[in-house]
Amino acid sequence: MRDDDPAVSVAELLTAAAGGDQTAWDTLVARYAGLVWSVARGYRLQVGETDDAVQNAWLRLVENLGRIHDPAHLGSWLATTIRRECLQVLRRRGRTGYPTEDVETDAAVDPAPALDAGLLQDERSAALWAAVNTLPQRCWGLLRVLMASPPPSYAEVSAALGIPVGSIGPTRQRCLDQLRARVIGDPLLDDSVTSDPAEEAT
Repeated sequence: MRDDDPAVSVAELLTAAAGGDQTAWDTLVARYAGLVWSVARGYRLQVGETDDAVQNAWLRLVENLGRIHDPAHLGSWLATTIRRECLQVLRRRGRTGYPTEDVETDAAVDPAPALDAGLLQDERSAALWAAVNTLPQRCWGLLRVLMASPPPSYAEVSAALGIPVGSIGPTRQRCLDQLRARVIGDPLLDDSVTSDPAEEAT
């Protein structure tokens, strides 16, 4: 049975990876990379900082391959680990006063009145994610995880966020309803938020 076979359990992959099986490790990374990156993006770090946080999260997994007590909840373990790594980056930044990518982006306002379609789309996407970030943490966390590429399964989302699988769809819909209510009257977003934020960000 190949390691990339969906029937291969996470426990089997962890055991094989702990024994030095590179294919098993690559399969674990492929299965959970979308989840790890989606959680990291939610902290809006600098590009290099995000890369470092993700790399450190995978390093923590390497260090703990033989100590994952509940392989079925590896997604939750990784989500918690990447959150901690991102928070460490923010704490280090707070001590050094290093500016955030968002501050730099906000300061670089293009005064030109005529915007091409690509720039307008970028502006709308930025405004949409700014609106997402005003939602309750449960909502913006769920929407960001669901927009991962490739999208995680509902089982992975459930493990990462602690939401029952059967509640993910209804919760997502309530969050989108809240988002639509928040953008009413926005010149960029009113009548444009008709689907998931992931569709606007692409």
